[in-house]
Amino acid sequence: MEQAPAQYIRINTLKTSRNELERRLLSKGFELRETVLPEVLQVVRAPMTAGATNEYLLGYYYIQDLSSCIAVDALDAHEGQLILDMAAAPGGKTTHIAQRMQNTGSIVALEPNPKRLRSMSFNLDRLGVANTCILNTSALSATGLGKFDRVLLDAPCSCEGVIAKDKTRKTSHSPEDVDYCASRQELLLDAAIGFCKSGGIIVYSTCSFAPEENEAIVDRAIRKFGVSIEPILYGTEALSRFGDNEYEKNVQNARRFYPHIDNTTGFFIARIRMPISS
Repeated sequence: MEQAPAQYIRINTLKTSRNELERRLLSKGFELRETVLPEVLQVVRAPMTAGATNEYLLGYYYIQDLSSCIAVDALDAHEGQLILDMAAAPGGKTTHIAQRMQNTGSIVALEPNPKRLRSMSFNLDRLGVANTCILNTSALSATGLGKFDRVLLDAPCSCEGVIAKDKTRKTSHSPEDVDYCASRQELLLDAAIGFCKSGGIIVYSTCSFAPEENEAIVDRAIRKFGVSIEPILYGTEALSRFGDNEYEKNVQNARRFYPHIDNTTGFFIARIRMPISS
């Protein structure tokens, strides 16, 4: 957590191809490395700030951590689907979903903070996203949205996993913050389950290491709603227990991402499958 984090860029295939973007950036002196996702590249060396190139301003790529992109990969979005992004700003995952959908179908993106809507709208426009509706509302107060094929809940959290990027997290947060986030995450995941179709997929993610915000939340959803957790290809197996708490075996299909193992920010991802209604 004391080392500088790796930097990644996500190629925006709505506007360019991997070959074309690599050609452009390599000619500028960038050194790039492939990752487990074909649309994500690690920036090994950069002659300038990654956010200062013409290609960035043109929307050819988005600066986004690999773990964040894996959350969208786990969502398994397809063309023509109806998808809900419950905590969308600044729009990194929203725009990634849109490119996976080839700008087809429809994404409903929720963001309660009006100050964050402007930056999100700018990012969607810069990246050429045309299938997304932004609603200035909280997921806990939104009504009448119907049911969705996929739901992404990148839940507000205590952000322990981003200490490498923000050292103040070591002193600006307390155990009480974890408790507050966990109680809110329970409500948000309950809402996500209510928004998802029978047999649909919910991806629950945080950038926290705290089991109270991760395994405990997923474990509760399994016991309360009968959902199941499906395996994810990348990352480290989720915890089976923490302290005196032993989690449902299915919870271990969720994945943790650690800076010293995965070379990403700290992250947790659970791919949740809704039961099929009889």
